[in-house]
Amino acid sequence: MSTTLFSNRSTAPLFKRPLLTAIMTALVATISVTGCSSPESNDSEPAESKAENQTADAASNVANNDAVSAETIAVNTVKGDVDLAINPSPLVVYDMTLMQDLAALDVAVDGAPSNLVLDNLHAKTQPEPKGVGTVFEPDLEALNAMQPQAILIGSRMAEKYDELSNIAPTLDMTIDTANIYESSKQRLHDLGALFGKSDQAAKLQGNIDTLIDDTKTVTKNKGTGLVIMVNGNKMSAYGDKSRYGFIHSVLGVPMTDDQIKDARHGQPVSFEYIQKTNPDWLFVLDRSAAIGEDGVGAKAVLDNPLVAQTNAWSKDQVVYLSPDSYLAFGGYYQWIQDLTTIKNAFAGAK
Repeated sequence: MSTTLFSNRSTAPLFKRPLLTAIMTALVATISVTGCSSPESNDSEPAESKAENQTADAASNVANNDAVSAETIAVNTVKGDVDLAINPSPLVVYDMTLMQDLAALDVAVDGAPSNLVLDNLHAKTQPEPKGVGTVFEPDLEALNAMQPQAILIGSRMAEKYDELSNIAPTLDMTIDTANIYESSKQRLHDLGALFGKSDQAAKLQGNIDTLIDDTKTVTKNKGTGLVIMVNGNKMSAYGDKSRYGFIHSVLGVPMTDDQIKDARHGQPVSFEYIQKTNPDWLFVLDRSAAIGEDGVGAKAVLDNPLVAQTNAWSKDQVVYLSPDSYLAFGGYYQWIQDLTTIKNAFAGAK
């Protein structure tokens, strides 16, 4: 589902003039007395410096995002509109796609899942996020201690939405895999608006779009493709509505089999299936490698007499997708890595 942001400024009611005059008179008197009598007054330090230091002290336990704004915007999430202050901080993020986009935008994340295998999930100029659980299970004690102003989640944590919403405003920003380009584009735009980084978001999207155009130029009329995931000794195929569907829907590579069933974990397939469909290009995700598990690699599993009969294998037209395509699909760095890999593979085809 795409997300739309719009400004939602609140206007405070005006004070009646007599009441306002009385309040201002009392305030001036209080300031005068405090300024003359406070034993902690330091004439050598300007008032502006004191205010800045106090602000810095108050924010010392929070990552260095732009100043939190009183202005709010309404974010149209999977669960409906959520009103949120611009630059919410502390910020907790449980979704790796969103973490990639925020890292590319140089937005600090205060809390994130622990033991993540990707190395492009937080801005290098910002402190390491504190652990707040895993991508499937939040650490409620850590969250309550942090008191976040916002929690951003995606598909893997979506079922915990109600539980997390009891702690802080929670935004389910799950990518729509059936329309992954438009959905991820909207997410990047929305994050840019939410954190005052709209220009940077537009620049990043421009990088993706340029690379898409360059890749489409070399994939055109180069044959059919089949996307499979190898998980140990098991294999499954994915169609154009999956997280890997951009290969067909965005890059225009025709599906070898347009009857693949749409399922979160793909359609189980065999070596015979791959041999029978005979793709010109085979796109492979090695799940075990992606999540850091030991075991036989996808290349070894596919080194099979039946697979060897396909056009893809015989012409060395097998493309191995990044772990990001499984863990952070639709994220900025996933787009850049996989588009570059695909473009180079097709450009080098015989």
